[in-house]
Amino acid sequence: MALLQPPVVVAPASDDVVARLDEDLRAAVRRDGIGPQREVAAVRRLATGLVRDHDERSLTGMVAPVADPDALVAELVARVAGFGPLQPFLEDPTVEEVWINSPDRVFVARHGRHELTNLVLTEAQVAELVERMLKSTGRRIDLSRPFVDAMLPAVI
Repeated sequence: MALLQPPVVVAPASDDVVARLDEDLRAAVRRDGIGPQREVAAVRRLATGLVRDHDERSLTGMVAPVADPDALVAELVARVAGFGPLQPFLEDPTVEEVWINSPDRVFVARHGRHELTNLVLTEAQVAELVERMLKSTGRRIDLSRPFVDAMLPAVI
């Protein structure tokens, strides 16, 4: 009689794992002098290597395994070279426009109609996203100009 083992369930990457790998990726980008928005392929290679190393360590039980290494690489690249939590909307061909009214009021337009998303950002994430987005446009935002409308560069 054979004993059946329950299937091993691998959870998505924990916030701690993602945060640590994000930190490691940013350090590697700085170390190698990579411009993250200009050299996305290089950032992706570094992220792939970090996730592969993490995956190999998970075989020893030193760290928790991740369910989808490719998704983790994509998230890390979006965080470092893209627009973080907004990246899925920017890559969605049905999304025509994205705007943030407040950290908990992120909208997209699809087919000419606006939709409130379920994305909730922190104040720090909004500030970082706005700074990153405006860096390539030559526009600025401050108390005298609290709103900005800008076209983003091509999607990564």
